[in-house]
Amino acid sequence: MKLFLFLLLSGCLGLSAGGASALWMGGLTRSGPQLGDAVRINGWTSDWSIGAEAANPYVRARVARFGLLALRREEAVYFTTARDKDGKRLSDRCIYQVTGGTMPSDWWSITLYDRDSRLPMNEDGALSFDATDAARTGTGGAWSFRVSRDQNGHPDELWVSSRNAGRFDLTLRLYLPSDALLEHPQATLQPPVVDELYCDEAA
Repeated sequence: MKLFLFLLLSGCLGLSAGGASALWMGGLTRSGPQLGDAVRINGWTSDWSIGAEAANPYVRARVARFGLLALRREEAVYFTTARDKDGKRLSDRCIYQVTGGTMPSDWWSITLYDRDSRLPMNEDGALSFDATDAARTGTGGAWSFRVSRDQNGHPDELWVSSRNAGRFDLTLRLYLPSDALLEHPQATLQPPVVDELYCDEAA
């Protein structure tokens, strides 16, 4: 009888540990880890195993969970940040200026996602900024846009809406990245800089 109870308890503990591990590694808990082959550049993080044939089941689970387009690395790479240049968590209570320049890819975009990795629930139609928008600025490669809950006082400024996002992150997608980026990412990519302009602490 004691042996039976011991085996039953061991089995239950094993199932619990395995389930918790799957949830944690699959990104279903907020404290889940980074993906398998992290590349970090000035506060932006990517994972070179996304889309790779060798990606393990945990990586595939996180890709499915967060809705990443798991293209091969030669087709697209993704960098994400959840903090401004000073390390403060991005929030819809604040206004930010995002600046950058030429990206080492054929095309790129920056999209805002809420803390659940979903598009914020608003109808502003301004949730991303891309290479086409940057080209329209006519500034020789340099570009910038504002991130805020509304355009009050800045109707003509390029804008990405954070309304109803709460805490959020920005995802930079680089389509058809250059060989230099794939081989030497830290030396090649100058990621966008996110500056906090104002924060409404009372909101």
